[in-house]
Amino acid sequence: MDKNTRHLTTEDDAVAEAANLLRTGGLVAFPTETVYGLGADASNSTAVAQIFAAKQRPQFNPLIIHLPDLTQARKYADFSDAALQLAQAFWPGPLTLVLPLKKGAALSPLVTAGLTSVGIRVPATPLAQSLLRKAAVPVAAPSANPSGQISPTRAAHVAAGLSGRIDAILDGGACGVGVESTIVGFDPEPVLLRPGGLAAEDIARVLGHPLRQNTSEDPDAPTSPGQLLSHYAPRAAVRLNATEKRAGEVLLGFGPVADADYSLSESGDLIEAAANLFDALHRLDGVTGATIAVSPIPDKGLGRAINDRLKRAAAPRD
Repeated sequence: MDKNTRHLTTEDDAVAEAANLLRTGGLVAFPTETVYGLGADASNSTAVAQIFAAKQRPQFNPLIIHLPDLTQARKYADFSDAALQLAQAFWPGPLTLVLPLKKGAALSPLVTAGLTSVGIRVPATPLAQSLLRKAAVPVAAPSANPSGQISPTRAAHVAAGLSGRIDAILDGGACGVGVESTIVGFDPEPVLLRPGGLAAEDIARVLGHPLRQNTSEDPDAPTSPGQLLSHYAPRAAVRLNATEKRAGEVLLGFGPVADADYSLSESGDLIEAAANLFDALHRLDGVTGATIAVSPIPDKGLGRAINDRLKRAAAPRD
């Protein structure tokens, strides 16, 4: 795969160009509030297949489709009362709902990996909204990075991993949330499939009860993105819950850590830490031969999403 990857800025004609590329079967990386996504027309199997080729992504790993609003989403999936409640409360925003695929929905079977469900998200950023409305097609968009590697929160991260493999990068600056969306499925009650940019506590407040945790995760047969055991991984080894920096390590700190080489948040702010996580891993992964040691992160709120990504980044690799 050898493409001339164009770098597009955010003027209206650039958004229109990116939308035209999506409509005509191209691959376009674009920013959302969570991370940059690698977009293709989800109704075009040839275009979707290019996502898997560019990312070198296992084809049993389903994709999330991105749409501009709930009205469009209801064309592709059946919504229960609880699903509607969450969509109305949190869309547009960093929440993906895994729902029964609507009969006759015009989606490539590659998107759903052969499942009878589909993951749907409505992103919040004005740039993503503008692109989706101009493209006027459902857009499959996993994170815009080689499969299993660190997710991109800046256009430069996308270019480093996928330049020459995709048609264009729409540069909208840094992503504000910085970790992928929270994924909720329904079995039939709401269940947390992946922690992410929306805290489970916020979802529970809308539902009126705690969100059930997923206890049947199978990394060899994921039902939603981000469930592979080794994922979001830098080239370097990662050591978690580090309380000191050992020889041959660089230390990614959280809170007031005196000898940290880089800090997710010196003030201990989990929102700031989530926004900085993937950029910090990209920076520290450039230190040749060093292991990345990471300070303990509180396992609450967005800390759960941060710890989930770090656990997968540190997992043994094939």
